[in-house]
Amino acid sequence: MKTIGLGLAALALVAVLAGEASAQQYPSRPVKILVTIPPGGAPDIAARLLAQRLTETMGQSFFVENRPGANGNVAADAVAKGEPDGHTLILGADSLITINPHVYASLPYDPLKDLLPVASVASNQFFLAVNPGLPVKTVPELVEHARKANPPIAYASGGNGSQHQLGIEMLSQRAGIKMLHVPYRGGSPAGTATVAGETMVVLAGASSAGLLKGGQLRGLATTGTKRSPLFPDLPPIADTYPGYDLTIWLGIFAPPATPEPIVTRLRTEVQKVLREADFAQKLNVTGALEPLALSPADFNALIRRDYDKYGKLVRDVGVKIQ
Repeated sequence: MKTIGLGLAALALVAVLAGEASAQQYPSRPVKILVTIPPGGAPDIAARLLAQRLTETMGQSFFVENRPGANGNVAADAVAKGEPDGHTLILGADSLITINPHVYASLPYDPLKDLLPVASVASNQFFLAVNPGLPVKTVPELVEHARKANPPIAYASGGNGSQHQLGIEMLSQRAGIKMLHVPYRGGSPAGTATVAGETMVVLAGASSAGLLKGGQLRGLATTGTKRSPLFPDLPPIADTYPGYDLTIWLGIFAPPATPEPIVTRLRTEVQKVLREADFAQKLNVTGALEPLALSPADFNALIRRDYDKYGKLVRDVGVKIQ
């Protein structure tokens, strides 16, 4: 029995040493970071800035591959089934993990089991905005206008089950109003449609920030718990409806069974980059993003909290995608 015990201990030690050795050699070739959207949105901006800096700090090329499709499920499935060696990663928004499992009737992978959290990267928020022709300048004025509108005010979203939709529905629940949902193929088209007057309300993201700055959209509020450095005059929706919070986060995920020493090394390098003042400034200026460097325990807790939050909201709204 002692001989067997010593043999198992020796095997475990060999595995640990092998893992540490592979982490020291990692990365041994270029690292691909999949992004679930076309170029230009917040995840793409964050991924490209991060890839550039990691290329400089880790001695190998990190590059971004845009692979949109099915609200991110195409890219996520590729990583979930990828080689667990740290050379294929995904930088995904929270919706990939916390919303998609609730709105899709079936997925080819399990987001909570088949995507290994490596590191949180950034957070940002949406801006509640309206077409300037709508006679409202505050959240209470919008709510009052929507309450009286017949037919209902139409709002744009980035698609069925998107955070654009769920954020408006969360507000509608709190305010006791109903608006008409008009889905588009992404946040940028939704913002453009609201500028054109096809819809009157939208949750604008980083891709629509220029429309707010140019006055083509009128900002009313932020969806997070605080004001945005990009639009400091806009109050949070929570000032009107306490507890309202739609803060978006981005994170790096790897295939399951990726060795822990590789995950730890990659997380350490990512968090070093996130602490750089220059990197934080670039994130904010280009995409209204803020670095988010959480411990593994806190990142996992955030994933679980938002998974439960959006699950309830999706059931309440009745969103389903076949």
